[in-house]
Amino acid sequence: MPAEWSRHSATQLHWPSNRKTWPGERLERVEEVYCRIIEELHFFEPIHLFVESLGIRNRVMQKLSGRAVDLDRVIIHQQKINDVWARDCGPIFVQHESGNFVITDWDYNAWGEKYPPWEDDNAIPAFIADKYGVNRVRPGIILEGGSIDVNGDGALLTTESVLLHENRNPDLSKEDIEKYLRTYLGVNQIIWLKRGLAGDDTDGHIDDLTRWLNKDTVLTMVCEDKEDVNYEALQENLEILKQVELKGGNKLNIETLPLPQTKIDGATVDGSEYVPASYANFYIANGTVLVPLYDKKYDGKALELLRKYFPGRKVIGIECSDLVWGQGSIHCITQQWYGIN
Repeated sequence: MPAEWSRHSATQLHWPSNRKTWPGERLERVEEVYCRIIEELHFFEPIHLFVESLGIRNRVMQKLSGRAVDLDRVIIHQQKINDVWARDCGPIFVQHESGNFVITDWDYNAWGEKYPPWEDDNAIPAFIADKYGVNRVRPGIILEGGSIDVNGDGALLTTESVLLHENRNPDLSKEDIEKYLRTYLGVNQIIWLKRGLAGDDTDGHIDDLTRWLNKDTVLTMVCEDKEDVNYEALQENLEILKQVELKGGNKLNIETLPLPQTKIDGATVDGSEYVPASYANFYIANGTVLVPLYDKKYDGKALELLRKYFPGRKVIGIECSDLVWGQGSIHCITQQWYGIN
């Protein structure tokens, strides 16, 4: 599996239209976030945008026509979808030893059957493989793209709270899961962190916690306030990372950023007082890095760090408070493609 900074052929997005996730005026607010993301991203790589109906397609065209968007760079697929989380249900591309790319089509059950229906989203990798003539393999177990992050050099980050959760693959042991990851993603070192953020309905996806910045460096989130509900979990993950040795015996380089405010006024649609707001949910695309912004106290630090590690890319901050209210951010709604023109 290539590291995210490897050159993509496109990015997959799903236009928001699920009223259960985005009730009332929330939907229009998150649509504006999508317009901003598309406007910035499409200059760097094509976007394959999934919309659930002709009515939504027309709405998208109307919204984007008022923006600085070259619509030839936005390929719209009118295809039934359940929600916006392309990272978790979309195809995970791997490169075969022949050099060709293959789609691994893992099963998806909306984070342990929390949000039915999910069948339309689960069918998307097969649709893409068939439409573009890409070979597809089915490992046959539940795995979401947001639950893993790879450095392209054999190492993979994940969490026990997700991959070992009984609501995913209750009949598989840790050793079984590792075998699947090694076989289908081509990794040889699996770094297990423990648990995720309060209010994260994915049970603790890695893309809100710790991400690769290059093949031997990670960014991990920490809390400055010892009374914060996330302090202990993030500290535990940091201590695990400090013990990691990569191949060749080199210690893992660790950068940290403070977690923004995750407690919100009121509650989300699923009743949580917390959202998984995290700077780790950035997306590395061709020529750019899109960084979620939430908290003026820390936003500048996040942008500065990512500019340090991606000097050849334009690092762009996107205000994501409205997006993360739905329990995810920029990385959660994007999925990179390889080998499709």
